Amino acid sequence: MVLDDLGKSLKGTLQKIASAVTIDSKLIKEIVRDIQRALLQSDVNVKLVLALSKKIEKRALEEKPPAGMSGREHVIRIVHDELVNILGDSRELPIKKQIIMMTGLYGNGKTTSCGKIATYFKKKGLRPAVIAGDVHRPAAYEQLNQIAKQVDIPFYGEKDEKNAVKVVKHGLEKFKRSSDVIIVDTSGRHKLEDDLIDEMKDIFKATKPDEKLLVMDAAVGQQAGSQAKAFNDAVNITGIVLTKMDGTAKGGGALSAAAEVGAPIVFIGTGEHARDLEKFDPSRFISRLLGMGDIKTLLEKAEESMKGKDAEKTARRMMTGKFTLHDMKEQMSMLSGMGPLNKIAEMLPGGMSGKIKGIDMDNTQVKLAKFKIIMDSMTDKEMDDPSIVKSSRVKRIARGSGLENKDVKELLKYYNMTKRMMKGFSSNRKMRKGLMKQLQFGK
Repeated sequence: MVLDDLGKSLKGTLQKIASAVTIDSKLIKEIVRDIQRALLQSDVNVKLVLALSKKIEKRALEEKPPAGMSGREHVIRIVHDELVNILGDSRELPIKKQIIMMTGLYGNGKTTSCGKIATYFKKKGLRPAVIAGDVHRPAAYEQLNQIAKQVDIPFYGEKDEKNAVKVVKHGLEKFKRSSDVIIVDTSGRHKLEDDLIDEMKDIFKATKPDEKLLVMDAAVGQQAGSQAKAFNDAVNITGIVLTKMDGTAKGGGALSAAAEVGAPIVFIGTGEHARDLEKFDPSRFISRLLGMGDIKTLLEKAEESMKGKDAEKTARRMMTGKFTLHDMKEQMSMLSGMGPLNKIAEMLPGGMSGKIKGIDMDNTQVKLAKFKIIMDSMTDKEMDDPSIVKSSRVKRIARGSGLENKDVKELLKYYNMTKRMMKGFSSNRKMRKGLMKQLQFGK
């Protein structure tokens, strides 16, 4: 993920604080220098870095830890809070009828983000639609049309029309009654030019959008500040979408650009698929970066994945030790709906994620997909009572799934191991009661 190097450096700094015998001015100055170096290497704006490090140093030297908090914990909390502060306040796009204007340079993922944001609102129960307002890039019309088909949302564009304002006006007229959220893609350039700014202003006047989002590539570096300022001056940006956060770029330039223009980051793109979009929350983002995990986002993903399924019923059966292959299949379906396993692992706190770091996530994902194919070839009776699956049934299931006998046996071994774990868990009354309460199934 973007900022991996920054994350590693900052985690090392926190480890230095956590293992310190005493917290004194020498240590604080040392960790401040470490933080400065890490941020500058990740392309964070120099002024922001200096301002941040001064605040951390001042607070760490002058503030006394609150009651019940050690000096080490207090300094770690200061580092966390000040890193969150440079990212500004969090903001969610309202779930209501609105027009969203997308802006940004070529190659930053603007058109792809249109599809992702449309998918986000569709999941929230609204009716999104997209308009192809980029009339200059030859492939823009086809790309947005294809994305709209993939995510099953209405699309409007005029392939040979070169007047962007005209296309956008026609699209708004078409969707004004049938759609709740109208997302307008606009033209980009390889660099900021006067005609791009003028066209953006004309579209802005014609559409009167509720939201003006700037899409920025995480790899943009130190140029991010001037780019963000130019777009902000033209249309008064209300939010920023950071793309390609799954890459290896430094990313600090784009993050600090948001702080410079005072526009909040509203989404981060973490992959190529429509689901690879996350609401941006500064506190959660920094917690993940520092290895503290992001349990809230993990639970939200689980809740979204389980939507429309009887999660309580499944959980109760598992808690009482009545665990069948049907339940395991449901569990796997929920897990795959949450996204790639390596991204789920990133949201676990340092200690937990460290335990699964050595696991080959890609191989595990392939195995789970294979297990699902095998279960699709089993009868309901076999799914309810896997103990009846002996040699002849193993052969039949393997033939039906197009896999080998050893794959079926591996599934059964995995099931029995999971069932034993569930049985042990269900016998621990205190632990079971605590989890059921967490899941809000208990009183």
